This record gives sequence, structure tokens and C-alpha cells, in this order.
Amino acid sequence: MTSTEINPTEHNPTAAGSGRNATAAFAAKERASGPVDHARVSAIATDAIAALHEVVRRHQVTYAEYDALKAWLISVGETGEWPLFLDVWVEHVVEEVANADRKGAVGTIEGPYYIPGAPEFASEATLPMREDEKGTPLLFQGTVTDLDGKPVDGALVELWHADDDGYYSQFAPGIPEWNLRGQIRVGADGHFAFHTIQPAPYQIPTDGSCGKLIAAAGWHPWRPAHLHLKVSAPGKQLVTTQLYFDGGEWVDNDVAQAVKPELILRPTPAASGEGNEVTYDFALDPA
Repeated sequence: MTSTEINPTEHNPTAAGSGRNATAAFAAKERASGPVDHARVSAIATDAIAALHEVVRRHQVTYAEYDALKAWLISVGETGEWPLFLDVWVEHVVEEVANADRKGAVGTIEGPYYIPGAPEFASEATLPMREDEKGTPLLFQGTVTDLDGKPVDGALVELWHADDDGYYSQFAPGIPEWNLRGQIRVGADGHFAFHTIQPAPYQIPTDGSCGKLIAAAGWHPWRPAHLHLKVSAPGKQLVTTQLYFDGGEWVDNDVAQAVKPELILRPTPAASGEGNEVTYDFALDPA
């Protein structure tokens, strides 16, 4: 699909609108099913509830504060912000545990704005974008290998990111459906090259329940500029990650706590003379 064939979406950028979209995307996500491990569910739930009990005791939580918590939890559900809340404040720890033994490319959180099925290209591509797309041009390239450094033929590199105003397609109005979303199927040399623009830092939606928590706690709502990626291949472990820009705002103080030193990009002026370029390689662990 070319950029001229993409139809604009009508999604709402507010917390409630973005939350509903993220909830719908999560509901459609394929999840592994199997028998329930009752002992494990009981152990995790018991510890989680006990930890909350300890917080109540340690901080001497009042009934007024308890009622405010209940109202806030109801509001999070009503605005569909559970994916946002969990992905911002919890997912980074789940990812840390899940990937503790990974030897190859470093992962981090997926976040709530991934949409499968983006346009697919071979080897080198320009991401779908508007004719007047704002931002600094960026050539993002690299190679997918195994842990021994051998190219992985047929690997899939998925890339998506916010625009220069900090908005994602399918989560804000007036943006073409697949804007700044695409995937490359690499060849025998394992090489990929995306032509895109550098994204901007952005605030997570602050006009809803998550915003109320941020305001009440005196926190900031900012995420540093980043590229989202999923890299996969038959017989290899999928890696989901984000790449950040050296010296960028909020890199040292990400609200989602997802930045790792290994994920910092250091672009240089492009050889073409237009914008910047950067190379980042992915070594995939065996499945």
C-alpha cells in the first residue's frame, strides 16, 4: 500500500479516545491460552494483595483516600486507560524479568500503540508518510544476525513511531492509517534500511485518569523521542524494543522507565546531505 492509498482515520487523541483505541487493540491481540495454574495464580494474587495491605498500613491510608482510590480505579476503566497505565508504570518490570536471560539484542517495553499488519517491504523502504510530513529526515539501517553474527535471511523488522508533533497514527485524528508504520522482510544479507523522520518526545495523555494521578503525585508525563521495533525470524526469539536519541529530552527521566544504555542511538549527518543516519544491528537469540 502506498501513502496515496491510505485513508485518514477519525480516532480521538484525548485520553478517553486514545484509551479506547489501545483497549480495542489489546483485546484483539492474540494471547496464548492453556490450563489455569491455580497455585501460581493464588501465589501471585496473594502476594500482590499483601503488598497493597502493607502500603495501607505503612502510609495509614484513610477512608477518604480509599474512596478516592476506588473512584480513580473506576475512572481508569471507564476511559479505557488500563493499557496506558500498565504499559507506563508496570510493563518495564515485566519486560526486565521476561528477558533476563537474553544474550542478543536488548528489549524494552512495547507500549500501547502497536498495531500489527503494517505495510511490508523488502530490504529498503520509505515509511508511509504525508507529503508534507514534518521532521528531520532519518535513515535508520542495520543488520539482523544470529548470536554468531551470521545474517538471518527472512527476518522481519517492524518499525513504528510518533510524528514530529508526538502523535501516533490510529491514535490521533487526521493522520493516515499507516503513517510512520511499516515492516521490512530482510534478504540473505540480513540488511534493512528505513527512510523516515526523527520522532518527537511526547506526553502521555493527561486529560484522563492517568493524568490525574500524575498531577496529584507531582510527576511529569513525558516520554523521550523513540523508535519502536519488533524483530523476529523463524527459530529465533522475538525482540521488542525502543531506541532513543542521545542527548534528547527526557532520556534520563522517562515516565515509563524504559530507557536502557544499550538502546541509545547516536545519529550522524546523512551521507546524502539530508537529515541524519544511524546504524543499529540486532542479534537474535535462538527460540
